Amino acid sequence: MIYVTRTLTDAAMALVRSLGRPVVCGEEDPPDRATLLRLAAGAEGVVCTLTERIDAEFLDAAGPSLRVVANTAVGYDNIDVPAATERGIQVTNTPGVLDGATADLTMALILAAARRVLDGDRLLRERTPWIWGPRMLLGLDLSAGTSLGVVGYGRIGRAVARRARAFDMEILATPTSSPLPEDDERGVEFVELPELLERADVVSLHCPLTPATRHLIDADALGRMKRTAILVNTARGGIVDEEALVKALRAGTIAGAALDVFEGEPAVNPALVELGNTVLTPHIGSAGTATRERMCHLSVSNVAAVLDGREPLTPVNLHPGTTADG
Repeated sequence: MIYVTRTLTDAAMALVRSLGRPVVCGEEDPPDRATLLRLAAGAEGVVCTLTERIDAEFLDAAGPSLRVVANTAVGYDNIDVPAATERGIQVTNTPGVLDGATADLTMALILAAARRVLDGDRLLRERTPWIWGPRMLLGLDLSAGTSLGVVGYGRIGRAVARRARAFDMEILATPTSSPLPEDDERGVEFVELPELLERADVVSLHCPLTPATRHLIDADALGRMKRTAILVNTARGGIVDEEALVKALRAGTIAGAALDVFEGEPAVNPALVELGNTVLTPHIGSAGTATRERMCHLSVSNVAAVLDGREPLTPVNLHPGTTADG
């Protein structure tokens, strides 16, 4: 049996039903915990999303038949990978297919915050009298020597940098240990995080959420940023200490924030909603039609590969169930 925790795209649902195994599928909304555990029982493969917590309790509820958990996301902080590995369960994710869509949204958020798009929209919708003037709704010029600081120079971070170059932005990035394509390394100045925070006009977060990166952007980090700087987060909400961010935005420590992800998702800190110097979207970084189709297809393809005895396309844990001796 294959358990799909939430309804995928039509094409992906047709693909999973073509695999020759019974399919149990949840609704479009996330299942509650009790339903999640109940429907997992006896599954050989699970296709989940970032809203489901896949921990030891879930893996035990699924039982010994479970062979693969395919996360329909790049990040997999919702999955206890060591627990899955210990049980010999393959974990997969969906890297690569959503880089462009997330980078596009990142640029949209940067532009919206820098050029005060929402302020202008609100002014007109509220029927506020206005007339053009030299000091009206002044914002940050991206093409006037403005610097972008990319925290986490992986696939998505590099895709954002490529787009930012088209706006003539200077690119700073935190160092990476992985080899980079020559085009993605050219023109990038690699600096440590404290220096990046102090120099960048826009700080964009693209690192995974791990114990080391939780609240990476805290009060101290925000205090290092320019008072005119904008913080953008399309990665994971927990990378930012939201209480510290609210205080910084209220105090004018930084100029603004554009956020697609939140610590208590789907709940959003009410103070962020009330502030006028924020741009907020509901985790839509990958919400392009073609992109979501590719994500769902890749998740199902990973399940199909493992259940057929083949290597998964995008494994997170390469050799689940092995020991130090092999």
